[in-house]
Amino acid sequence: MNKLLFWLKTSRPGLWFATLWLYLLPTSQMNDIWTDTTFWLGIFYVTFPLNLLVYGWNDIVDAEADSLNPRKDSFLFGAKGKSAELKTLPLVMLLVQLMILPVIIYYAGWQFLILFAGFLLINWLYNLPERGLRSRPPLELLCQIGYLLIVPMSIMLNDTTALPMWSYIYLILFAWQSHLIGEVMDIEPDKLAGKTTTAVVLGMHKTKLIIITIVLLEVLILAFVFDDLFFAGILACGLVWLLLDLFWIYKTKVYSLSEMKLFAYLSNVIAVISMAYVWWSGCLLG
Repeated sequence: MNKLLFWLKTSRPGLWFATLWLYLLPTSQMNDIWTDTTFWLGIFYVTFPLNLLVYGWNDIVDAEADSLNPRKDSFLFGAKGKSAELKTLPLVMLLVQLMILPVIIYYAGWQFLILFAGFLLINWLYNLPERGLRSRPPLELLCQIGYLLIVPMSIMLNDTTALPMWSYIYLILFAWQSHLIGEVMDIEPDKLAGKTTTAVVLGMHKTKLIIITIVLLEVLILAFVFDDLFFAGILACGLVWLLLDLFWIYKTKVYSLSEMKLFAYLSNVIAVISMAYVWWSGCLLG
């Protein structure tokens, strides 16, 4: 049971909303999809097996930085594995993929292997022990494009139509924003471990300014490209919070662990609400 909990914690359930968000988007307004077994198969894959592969791989190469990170060892932010536990991950990750991939390929077709090869390539480039892009800012942000491969996977599995270009532009901004927020929270343990990230190089103030700029672009895209003032308004409220955070409340202070947990819970609540609205309205389908 302890091993199962460790593997589940490694997949970071607190961050499942990111892959779920991307998977659900192409199925927006498909009211009959909820009774489709293939649809639920995809939901399972993008939550546990895929995240176990992505985050487990990263945990193995970032063991030193994770050991100094107070956020770790939780279902919100991921496991803090001991050496013996981390050694079990490669085999477990492999076995999980071998069990689920044949089923995914059966429903999605052999072309899914191209996407899976893309997942592997991007994670390999990101997690190379000495020359990984995770420590070569700003190239670590390019690897976030890998998350967008979940969209064509969903299209293959659920036989939906392709998304417009602007949807992908919005999604990559969303991926960059989420990654940089994580870097801001990890800036101190990353410094202690000698890990180089965009946030470490630029500092907290400039990184927060980049996050604010990204969210502003998201608001503008929602308002003027997708013509959805309601969703743009909700995101604009988040933008106001980010401005208050940088210029008045926290500025460049390090968040406490309890504050980071609170932000994580709130992020999950907001993510669920936004997923439900985007799915119901179809606002990002063009």
